[in-house]
Amino acid sequence: MVMQQYLLTYTGVVFALYLHHIIRAIEVPLDPNIQNELPQPPTITKQSVKDYIVDPRDNIFIDCEAKGNPIPTFSWTRNGKFFNVAKDPKVSMQRRSGTLVIDFRGGGRPEDYEGEYQCSARNEYGTALSSKILLQVSRSPLWPKEHLDLVEIDEGSPLTLKCNPPPGLPPPVVFWMSSSMEPIHQDKRVSQGQNGDLYFSNVMLQDAQTDYSCNARFHFTHTIQQKNPYTLKIQTKNPHNETSFRNHTDMYSARGVMETTPSFMYPYGTSSNQIVLRGVDLLLECIASGVPAPDIMWHKKGGELPTDKTKLENFNKALRITNVSEEDSGEYFCLASNKMGSIRHTISVRVKAAPYWLDEPQNLILAPAEDGRLVCRANGNPKPTIQWLVNGEPIESAPPNPSREVAGDTIVFRDTQIGSSAVYQCNASNEHGYLLANAFVSVLDVPPRILSPRNQLIKVIQYNRTRLDCPFFGSPIPTLRWFKNGQGSALDGENYQRHENGSLEINMARKEDQGIYTCVATNILGKAENQVRLEIKDPTRIVRGPEDLTVKRGSLVRLDCRIKHDSTLKLTVTWLKDDTPLYIGNRMKKEDDGLIIYGVAEKDQGDYTCVASTELDKDSAKAFLTVLAVVSAPTNRMTALPKERPERPRDLELTDLAERSVRLTWIPGDDNNSPITDYVVQFEEDKFQPGLWHNHSRYPGSVNSAVLRLSPYVNYQFRVIAVNEVGSSLPSLPSERYHTIGASPEINPTGVQGAGTQKNNMEITWTPLNATQAYGPNLRYIVKWRQRDTRESWSNETVRTTRHVVWNTPIYVPYEIKVQAENDFGRAPEPDIIIGYSGEDYPKAPPTDIKLKVINSTAVSLQWSRVYPDTVQGQLKEYRAYFWRESSLLKNLWVSKKRQSVGFVGDRPRGIVSRLFPYSNYKLEMVVVNGRGDGPRSEIKEFTTPEGVPSVPRYFRIRQPNLETITLEWGHPEHPNGILTGYNLRYQAFNGTKTGRTLVETFSPNQTRFTLQRTDPISRYRFFLRARTQVGDGESIVEESPAPLNEATPTPAATSLPTTTVSLTSTTTIATTTTTAATTTTTVASTTTTTESAPTATTKQDFATNGSSIWNVKAFTNSNWANITWSHNFSAGTDFVVEYITSNNTVRSIPVKAQTPSSVQLADLTPGMTYQLWVFPKWSSPSENSYITFTTSSAYTKNHVDIATQGWFIGLMCAIALLVLILLIVCFIKRSRGGKYPVREKVEVLDHEDHKVDDPSFDYRSLESDEDNKEPPGSHTSLDGTIKQESDDSLVDYGEGGEGQFNEDGSFIGQYTVKKDKEETEGNESSEATSPVNAIYSLA
Repeated sequence: MVMQQYLLTYTGVVFALYLHHIIRAIEVPLDPNIQNELPQPPTITKQSVKDYIVDPRDNIFIDCEAKGNPIPTFSWTRNGKFFNVAKDPKVSMQRRSGTLVIDFRGGGRPEDYEGEYQCSARNEYGTALSSKILLQVSRSPLWPKEHLDLVEIDEGSPLTLKCNPPPGLPPPVVFWMSSSMEPIHQDKRVSQGQNGDLYFSNVMLQDAQTDYSCNARFHFTHTIQQKNPYTLKIQTKNPHNETSFRNHTDMYSARGVMETTPSFMYPYGTSSNQIVLRGVDLLLECIASGVPAPDIMWHKKGGELPTDKTKLENFNKALRITNVSEEDSGEYFCLASNKMGSIRHTISVRVKAAPYWLDEPQNLILAPAEDGRLVCRANGNPKPTIQWLVNGEPIESAPPNPSREVAGDTIVFRDTQIGSSAVYQCNASNEHGYLLANAFVSVLDVPPRILSPRNQLIKVIQYNRTRLDCPFFGSPIPTLRWFKNGQGSALDGENYQRHENGSLEINMARKEDQGIYTCVATNILGKAENQVRLEIKDPTRIVRGPEDLTVKRGSLVRLDCRIKHDSTLKLTVTWLKDDTPLYIGNRMKKEDDGLIIYGVAEKDQGDYTCVASTELDKDSAKAFLTVLAVVSAPTNRMTALPKERPERPRDLELTDLAERSVRLTWIPGDDNNSPITDYVVQFEEDKFQPGLWHNHSRYPGSVNSAVLRLSPYVNYQFRVIAVNEVGSSLPSLPSERYHTIGASPEINPTGVQGAGTQKNNMEITWTPLNATQAYGPNLRYIVKWRQRDTRESWSNETVRTTRHVVWNTPIYVPYEIKVQAENDFGRAPEPDIIIGYSGEDYPKAPPTDIKLKVINSTAVSLQWSRVYPDTVQGQLKEYRAYFWRESSLLKNLWVSKKRQSVGFVGDRPRGIVSRLFPYSNYKLEMVVVNGRGDGPRSEIKEFTTPEGVPSVPRYFRIRQPNLETITLEWGHPEHPNGILTGYNLRYQAFNGTKTGRTLVETFSPNQTRFTLQRTDPISRYRFFLRARTQVGDGESIVEESPAPLNEATPTPAATSLPTTTVSLTSTTTIATTTTTAATTTTTVASTTTTTESAPTATTKQDFATNGSSIWNVKAFTNSNWANITWSHNFSAGTDFVVEYITSNNTVRSIPVKAQTPSSVQLADLTPGMTYQLWVFPKWSSPSENSYITFTTSSAYTKNHVDIATQGWFIGLMCAIALLVLILLIVCFIKRSRGGKYPVREKVEVLDHEDHKVDDPSFDYRSLESDEDNKEPPGSHTSLDGTIKQESDDSLVDYGEGGEGQFNEDGSFIGQYTVKKDKEETEGNESSEATSPVNAIYSLA
């Protein structure tokens, strides 16, 4: 017997472990295109309720709809037998649906179709069943005919008027009225019971003034049926003076009615039993007689009524508990009492339960050869039985399936194959009801499909987190990989995080992350891929925001808002005033870089916020504008009185004293020329925090009296503070004290938590009530706890502290916790239940079946078997892998064996270990981690990473000993990551923004020195150096040749390029390495204009503050600005301060908000100035020796080469001097020869002015002659020989020394002079003064 028990236990454990390791099922996406293509067994989507009551006047519709592929067909059973729809002309099924329609328009009895119906939906992959639907026809029977005698009864006696409504379906709603349809007034003396009867605790004479009729309202027929009325005749000892008796203080004794103790009219006796089903409402009722009418109170034995779901009805005669659960079982008693005595009735309540789901079976989709399981777990009282069906038939009688194994509430599938699809039904039933659930098993083989739209475009701000989605589907589950820009290796590394749903998350998007990403899903049936284009955008930043300003009214003010943003994004700039949109009126002007307000008024005072936003991000800056009123000079020439803080209020008085309120009145003090805007009322109490004042309320400055709301049991003392625009007054003298009376607490403690501090305890903590919440003396807390999902009673403890420790608890089990406040006046309302957990212990088992697969040179994938939940002994935080580098595959290369770890959060069976060194031997082990710590370690796994690309060279130095050569020196990479095969050097000349051809040099792995012969002594050179292995080139290190003396080098924004010089404070150490140069080869690459620049100054700084440090401080400088960057390991959200001092001892500080990466730009620097700079946390101070030094470049640039010694410059100057000499000689010759200019030629010129305008080829040289006054062709003179002047527009004003002129098109006319004779008509004797240009024309 012992051996059999052992074997059974062993078999159960093995089976449970097997179920735990079953591979997860495939999930079909909700994409309708995919669902319409995949074969799918039927699934019931709509059905009628189990208990279906119909109206006999309408047609009957019994719903049954299902989905599946192919579309399912439907059939019905009635009372367990096949229901042939085609044989009954009144019955039909709706098209493409299984809904039954029973049509009575041609006659027929609905009662003939009552019964139990069940629908089946089937296709070639299985059969699904609906629930069994009990169809019943509503009935509204009439009252039975009866004759009711006159009811005679003595005054003061109890009376019950029976209703006994006819049994309807569903039961009718009952109410009492008179025969004249007046409602019967009900109170605690006269009321209707739940059974419909009308109960009189005692009968009074006025009860005979009306008759009593019971009415029944039927739901479906909407009819009300009335019973014959009861008529009462009351026998009384004092029939007269009824009105005076009604107003008598002791009505019963005045009328001669004897007072009696209570007795129960319903239920009878002292005890009764009641059974209720879980989830419904429990209704308990107690109706008692007595004179006077008794009061009813309800209690629960051994506990309290659940206030959150308890309701008293029918004048406290009925107790309703909604949504009953097992914990509501127990004994309840009602207490009926009046001044003559009391009695009680005990009701024993037992809660039963129809079946309810714990784990409802779910549809299961598997690939061929995969494993899976269906689980059907239900609970109830009594415990339900589980029955499995397949395609509507009991599974015991179904055809055998070797891949299927039934184990109670679980069906296990192993190595499923195509053709194994079916629909399984789970039926859980007990004496109170049943549950039926369908779950299909579908075996699919589907090639991979990408579900996202093709060629998506994702935009993200630089350094932000982003996610590239690639939802996919296939069976078997495809493997998804990501590639960038068509590269051959999958993406991995610390900046990338791949999720199981196909998404690729980029932790910090950088410019180099921009590109086209391709996701590829692969399984044994094929592959599918999609592309996502990622664009990295510059952030939107307000580089110069508005500043706090104080201006006078009527002046002009400008609020700056200078913005830097990505030019490809649309920028929107909005202004807010006091956090609401600002209306830009006529007095305001919105500009690109600010806001101008003309004629500032008092209403313009407030907070102004500039908001710069794009579709991806936004930035804002705020400033406060203060407007000062312009005070006109008084007529008596006295200066304006200064504004000051107001005087303190005085003479505080308390009136209208009440339990929860009091009126406080005060006399305001002097406002000191600034109106009082607010009054602040403060209070102090002397029990919990004596001497500490708290703000109570705030009131406008126009009032001096207020009603204050108070809390119970507080000894109040008040004071008042006045506030104006200058500030706050001194507090007033305190008022007299006022002590409110106590009461029970109205709220319970907040922040209730339960957590273990040791493996065998649970510490319960909470936030205590404050002085105004205690409401009474001796505040204490009732702490209750019990294990969740158990029937055990509550444990409790009353404490006065804010914590309680429960000892001897099981390891990590959930507890229900309640903490209730209590004082000497009573308890607070019932508190909410909080779930806490007892302490955790270390996990007991490590992960097993660890499998490693090398992904690339820096990452491996892990797969392991999950541990059994019972071995975790707490909350599973993560699976953690510890790994260390055992050795490098390169000989004589020292490696650090420091242990590293990576965690895989949650209960997952796989993960990726990245950030590994290529070409190395590694060891790895795994543990399970819970809240207590690490569990035992797994077996050690060893693996080797393949060769990768090398890191950057250790250093890269550039020296320029003269103008003809440049010497390069570099060090070997710190991490070769493989066998070095050489170095690649690319370089190009540049001058400003112009760049030359890119040249390429290759070197052997031993060469670390190269000398370049310069072909251009003015240009500088930019070098890109990479080391390479057999896998490829590593990351490049970029440097530039030194700038000539006094030349400023503009540097772009800070980049992550390596730097040239490393210095600490003011000390610089340069190490020089000389290596024999090997043979090099030179190739010419394509020309590029891309500008890459390293920082002009870099530093490294190390110091520790509270265990954290700042390092790698760098300065990227220009003539008037500098970008400062640094690295740190402080916690997220740490603010920093950048402080710098010039050589003139001017100190400036800039606060830097927490950001990633840490950087700041220093603006308005002085060119050529040397600065010392510190970076330190905001809460710290700078260290004396932790600064860096940098120098801004000069404002203007010039080359150090003396231009006066250049040959081309000397030649140019000689040519210019020779040309000037020739011009001077020609001018001298022309002037010595002289010349005449005939006046008539001038007339001809004027006459033909239109010809000059019309003819663009007109030559002004035709106006001149060498020595003879030859008449130009077509010239005209007057008969008297004088020149005819037809226009006042002469070529030159006549007079001594006239100057040369230009016509409208800019051509030169010439320089002319005319002597002044006695007669102006002698123009033909005018002399011609020649100019150098005329001389050149004459030579031509």
